[in-house]
This record gives sequence, structure tokens and C-alpha cells, in this order.
Amino acid sequence: MSAPAVSIIMNCLNCEKDLPDALKSVKEQTFQDFEIIFWDNGSKDRSAEIAKRFGPQLRYFSGTETVPLGEARNLAIKEAKGNYIAFLDCDDLWKPEKLSLQVELLKNNPDLGLACTDTEIFNGKRILSRLFENTPPEKGHVFEALMSSQWISMSSAVIRKGALDSVAEAPGKWFDESLNVCEEADLFYRIAHDWEVDYVDQPLTMWRVHEMNTTFRKFGQFADETMYILEKHRKIYSDYDQNYPNLVELLKNRSSFQKAISLWRENRGSEARKILKSITHVSPKVRLFQAASFFPGSLFDLASKLYFALPGFLRK
Repeated sequence: MSAPAVSIIMNCLNCEKDLPDALKSVKEQTFQDFEIIFWDNGSKDRSAEIAKRFGPQLRYFSGTETVPLGEARNLAIKEAKGNYIAFLDCDDLWKPEKLSLQVELLKNNPDLGLACTDTEIFNGKRILSRLFENTPPEKGHVFEALMSSQWISMSSAVIRKGALDSVAEAPGKWFDESLNVCEEADLFYRIAHDWEVDYVDQPLTMWRVHEMNTTFRKFGQFADETMYILEKHRKIYSDYDQNYPNLVELLKNRSSFQKAISLWRENRGSEARKILKSITHVSPKVRLFQAASFFPGSLFDLASKLYFALPGFLRK
């Protein structure tokens, strides 16, 4: 049998609640030349049973132990046969035209390494916001722009396999397994450095955020990994500080902000404010958390909700 055009990577760890809807959104795609590489990362619930009902387009794999997500994604990609690699987290959703429109973009431009779509952020009950709602992102060579404002949600990305292979740091190591919270952004940055990036200006991906989503609580890790990415770029891209001085400043400021938030959540507000003073560009977001740092760190959840309720231009 000929290889499918698209390999859809689905990494799963105890996803039985939302998995049926995610798979249904794949089943309803108008573009059907795909396979699903379903990597079960040690689930203890009914995820395997649900996945195996999908049919012959789904290839089920199960690891012998639960591993970090970046490693699990690398293991899944090794099994992929498609010319294009798509990602769908098991609690997210696609709209029917998603794959069709992205594959069309990739087929029409051999220099295009990655195509994404606009993304609706929802909590399972209602749409909270949309990634492109205020300003459409750039397209083409977007390395600096993407690092300044990340607009690619994981489940919206479709990557040319050749582009993915070209930025692999070692055979089978597309995602940096040293990273735990920034592995997605790190991969997108590397692709954007060497390839063009484009998007479908329609909200064809739905990114589910949970009230207790730990991503928004790992600011200390984000701070460390932001600096890791800066040092990594300095090693792999020659004259990085000279060619990208604005990015060096940006990443240092970002790491300081993330570290300050981590300190505030530990009720170390005065230390957080000292770090915030080192930031060279004070945005509305920084001002918001400067004010919040005078209150107990337990108010983090409330501040987060206020932050996501802000208009998009204030969240930058």
C-alpha cells in the first residue's frame, strides 16, 4: 500500500474523557489520506479501547513505560510514513476543512516547512479567545516574529517531514528531550529559522484549556528553559548575538518575567518585584503582575483568569 500523505501524531496519557471527540474530529476531515500514529504513553484508563475502535487508519503503539512528552512524540514520529506530520493533542479538536487547506498550502510551496491555522481557545463549554483575533501573524521567514509572539498551537501545526528531518538534532530526535514545557516552541523556532511558515486564516483548531491546566503553573520551568533556548541558539546559529540582538533581550526579559511569576506564586512578592525591575520593556502584562505581586501568591488563579479575559493586544 502507498504511504499516506499525512501522519497524525496523537500522544495519549489517560485521555478517555476527551479522546472520543478528538477522534471524531479526525474522522470528519474532508481530507482522508492520512494515518493516525497513536502513541499510548502508559494509560490506565479506557484510552486504548477507544482508540482501537477508530479503524484501520489508526496504528496503535504502546510504550513500555511512561516517558516525557517530547520523548513520546519522538517515538511516535519514528513510526510515521506520511510526507506531512500533523499533531493533535487528545483533548483538542479539528474542524473538517483543517487538513485539506493546510496540505494545499504545503503542496503549493516547496519552501514551506510548516502550516498552521488560527486556533480557538475553549474550556469545553465556551470559546474564551482566538489566537489571531486581533492581529494576523506574519508569514514567510518569520523566525524573529515567531519568537516575539508565539502563535502556533501544537494541534494546529502540520509540518513537512523533510523540514522536520532537516532540523533534527540527532537521528530520531526532532523534539529536544531536555525540555519539558518549551519543547514545542523550540521545534517551531528551529523550523522557522530555516524554512518558510504560513497559515490558514480560519479558526480550524480548538485548543482545550483546563481550569487546572498545569502549563500555566510552571513558570519556574519556563524561565529556565527560555534561557536554555537562548544558549542553544547561540551554539547552533553563528553570530547570534550580533544578528539577533533584539531576540537576546527578548528572551532575557521573558525569562525574568517567568521567574518573577514563579517567585510570586511562592509568596515571595518582594523578590519578584526586584526581578521585574530588570525587564527593559515594561508591557501591560508586566504592569499587571507587578501590581498582583503585592497580594498573596494564592491569587495566581484569579490573576490568570483576568489575564485571559483581557483583549488580545493587552496580553502581548
